[in-house]
Amino acid sequence: MSPSPRPERLHSLDALRGADLFWIVGGHSLVAALAAATGWQSLAWIEAQCHHVAWHGFRFYDLIFPLFLFLAGVSMPLSFSGRLKRGQNRADLRAHALRRGTLLVFLGVVYNGALWADEGQARYASVLGRIGLGWLGAALIVIHTSPRAQWRWFWGLLIGYGLLLVGIPAPGMDEVSLAQGETLVGWVDRTLLPGRLHRSTSDPEGLLSTVPAVATALSGVFAGRWLTNRAPGPALRLTGLVAAGLLALAAGKLLDPYLPINKNLWTSSFVLWCTGWSLLLLALFHALIDLPPARRWYMPMVVFGANSILIYLLHRFVDFQGLFQNSVSWALPSDMPAWVVAAGGLAVEGVLLAFLYERQAFLRV
Repeated sequence: MSPSPRPERLHSLDALRGADLFWIVGGHSLVAALAAATGWQSLAWIEAQCHHVAWHGFRFYDLIFPLFLFLAGVSMPLSFSGRLKRGQNRADLRAHALRRGTLLVFLGVVYNGALWADEGQARYASVLGRIGLGWLGAALIVIHTSPRAQWRWFWGLLIGYGLLLVGIPAPGMDEVSLAQGETLVGWVDRTLLPGRLHRSTSDPEGLLSTVPAVATALSGVFAGRWLTNRAPGPALRLTGLVAAGLLALAAGKLLDPYLPINKNLWTSSFVLWCTGWSLLLLALFHALIDLPPARRWYMPMVVFGANSILIYLLHRFVDFQGLFQNSVSWALPSDMPAWVVAAGGLAVEGVLLAFLYERQAFLRV
């Protein structure tokens, strides 16, 4: 982590990334506690959306992970453009991408505790590993191909992966099945992934399902390139994001009966469905933050999003809610409501991240 001058960037991108991380680092706990304390049906509905679907289907909690990968793709045109302006070449970009992807995979292993787990109990697949490999795959495509070829890669990955799932049965199966434990994706994980699988028969961040994750990152690249292109004008840029989001949602829904929306398999329909929601959310944040005169209301989300990898890792190893309880134990009762503890934990995280943001100290990966 090192101080650095603030680059030219879209505040909406950091704010949306921070809003996404909010649900992982304390938002769900806060909503669950408020729902239990108030009995409000609206909060109960939101809390019900904060759980992953077991297999086929979709809840909004399933969007957190692909949205983060999508946003990593959005930032790629900005990052690469800045590096090229500083005199770097294609080889430099490639080396940077390989270092970043490798580091994210390693941090994912650390996050899972695999370095000190008992033999056979280490889990090597991870959320950060999926982000690292998905982003790396998209980065190498962007570095070495034209924008038109990148679109061919995007559709080729989605169509190829979809045909693989519905056309080739897992070894030992008489016919293709997308049931849990019977897919080609699960067979590849059981055969090639060392250590423990998150699910006994497969891993949601496994090997084969990383292929369509590259397409998720590429969809963000396309959105980032469109958003930073000043030629269309603000209104057309915003309209384009909304239209593309609606088309992606429609495509994902139309494909769902034939290849179900499934986060664990990261199906092609799941990629399109999540890309649609990601585009609409990006359009909303862009309209609220980037287009009007500068406002400060969104800065809490920005400070979370600007140091997203750091807070994700810290949340694994630091009990922020416990820190809050210990720091206020002299003034507040020990049996304080759960929603107060959850909100206090978020406040501690926010103070830390605001301190780092003001000093331009970011975890650069």
